[in-house]
Amino acid sequence: MEKFLITGGCGFIGSFLAEELINQNKKVVVIDDLSTGSIKNISCILNHSNFTLFIDTILNKDILEQLIKNVDFVFHLAAVVGVKKVMEDPIQSIVTNIEGTYNVLKGCAKYKKKVLITSTSEIYGKNTNVPFSESADIVIGSTKKKRWSYACSKAIDEFLSFAFYEEYNLPIIVVRLFNTVGPRQTERYGMVIPRFVKQALSGNPITIFGNGEQTRCFIHVKDVISTLLKLIEKEESYGDVFNIGSNEEIKIKNLAFFVKEITKSDSEIKFINPEEVYNKGFEDMTRRIPDLNKLKKIINFQLSYSIKDIINDVVEYYKKQSDLLPYFY
Repeated sequence: MEKFLITGGCGFIGSFLAEELINQNKKVVVIDDLSTGSIKNISCILNHSNFTLFIDTILNKDILEQLIKNVDFVFHLAAVVGVKKVMEDPIQSIVTNIEGTYNVLKGCAKYKKKVLITSTSEIYGKNTNVPFSESADIVIGSTKKKRWSYACSKAIDEFLSFAFYEEYNLPIIVVRLFNTVGPRQTERYGMVIPRFVKQALSGNPITIFGNGEQTRCFIHVKDVISTLLKLIEKEESYGDVFNIGSNEEIKIKNLAFFVKEITKSDSEIKFINPEEVYNKGFEDMTRRIPDLNKLKKIINFQLSYSIKDIINDVVEYYKKQSDLLPYFY
């Protein structure tokens, strides 16, 4: 029976990956320090005989190495995520992302384990040449602006990954995730759809940062999971980088109205200065669209969930949360 290690497996994406692997009769080991993840996310598999959880950090090299040694494949998802979290704690973001990834790669190289490294659309920074192809230039803002520390740390992660691939012949895949959304995702760190949905369901103002003209493309977490599992089965995926996302572009202000319509909410839509939330000097990108041709070529990539499906699933998830029960009853 194949055995997989998932770093950050109690997080939003990691928990869905762990659950799917368990459903496929695989053994799953998770390491997570619960800084942004939650035991609640893995509650349905926590007591499964094929599941093991270690509450620890990927900065603990000794524990991490032993876990890597005893599995067949590593999914490295652990990272400090969310613009708000990065703005509030840039040191933790930089150290966890770079040192943690180095520890994972070093352990995988030592024991010759295949590994998939999750990167981010933030990599493209201020590049305006959309859609972004994997070979596009990285255009990062000033080092005086904390906003860009996450993008830079993940860029270093990618450089490290390909260095290990070339110097140690380590079989690695790098994926750049674009705005993954779905049930279990928290709104705490600036994730826009969970925030809009929770505001709408609670009857609070739906807050748009800036003028709402900026656009994003959202992909359902289950589409991401199925894509990851297809990629690791393709030998030609190794040593390469892939965008994973949707090219269904939507303006953030239109997204707010869409959420309001689906939830049948009376919430007002309010535009606020993003510096009120992220402090002075915050910079946003006007468009972020992935070029998916490379992914389509290698696994015939297709989406199963639309933006409406995504919002409906997030709405149903938040309706079940206890802190919103008074609103519904």
